[in-house]
Amino acid sequence: MKNTMKTPIRIVLGSLGVIVVAAIAAAGYLIYPGTPGSAASLVFKGYVPLRSDGLLSVLDYLTVNDDTLFVTGESTGIVSRVPIHTNSLPTLADAVQLPGEPAAHGVVIDPSSHLAFVTRSEANTVDIFDPVKMLAIKRIPVADDPDAIFYDEFDKLVYVASGDSHLATLIDPSTQTTIATIPLGGAPEYAAFDTSTRLLYQNLHDTSTVVAIDIAKRSVVQGWQLQGCEAPTGMAIDESHRRLFIGCGANAVLAVFDLGGHRVVATVPIGKAPDSVAFDPGLHRIYTTGKSGVLVVIQQDERDKYRVLDTVHLHYGAHTLTLDPKTHALYVGYAGLVVNPRVAVFTPRP
Repeated sequence: MKNTMKTPIRIVLGSLGVIVVAAIAAAGYLIYPGTPGSAASLVFKGYVPLRSDGLLSVLDYLTVNDDTLFVTGESTGIVSRVPIHTNSLPTLADAVQLPGEPAAHGVVIDPSSHLAFVTRSEANTVDIFDPVKMLAIKRIPVADDPDAIFYDEFDKLVYVASGDSHLATLIDPSTQTTIATIPLGGAPEYAAFDTSTRLLYQNLHDTSTVVAIDIAKRSVVQGWQLQGCEAPTGMAIDESHRRLFIGCGANAVLAVFDLGGHRVVATVPIGKAPDSVAFDPGLHRIYTTGKSGVLVVIQQDERDKYRVLDTVHLHYGAHTLTLDPKTHALYVGYAGLVVNPRVAVFTPRP
């Protein structure tokens, strides 16, 4: 009888031990990012650590402006400024922070005033700050859920995409005031500006469409369905070949959209839940990453011919990236659980 009772107890204890070991392994995986997987097209240079006082720190947008990288914290509201173009990787001491409410997203710099604008979706504002002193200057209310933000060099306006309200807000940086809103007909994600036509191409996540916006006319002038692309997210533009590169969040492909024919001409399978897309016109490379933490490097061989060079496993949640057009360096943001968040730095392999 005693031996009969001991057997189920051993089974239960053994099962609990397996569960504990699995939980420890899972926690270790989520907490410690390790080293990215090997790649034939990229060289991993190391990590740039960022400060965070929270248990969980989720990064959102990365923006390169001249010799500076700006990184926003979605969960903390912190905007970090990191110097780049140095002989060595920046350290924790090099990162200067601007605190704020949670859900900080896009950052853009006005080239005339040299002031910076950051979207904050929980406050429903665009905050103006001095990017040199990292001091807040002014808060501008905008439509609900502001996220992506861009500067229109022709109209000299700041464009803000608000997802929940299906609106774009235009801000005049010279007066630091809102001057107009543009109904978009759907929930905007990312956009790309076409300097040759002076149109802003905006993808709409909930309708799986892309629309062309004439900012001068304050209106959407045309829109197209993205066949084979579900729930578009990140976007980049190849102006010389007249192509948009769009990450498709629901079906994990990169869609290549012909701006002349107004149709998707190619799709390339990429990592699950893609979010960010960047294009290097010098190397003819497209980079994508998403919440699955998979970085995909795609080579543009011809206008409509693409091949995957690398699929690099990073870390779960490493969903945001940006490219430095001067050096071709690639920066990918990592969330921090218990440990500090960080930015992985890659350079192209010759």
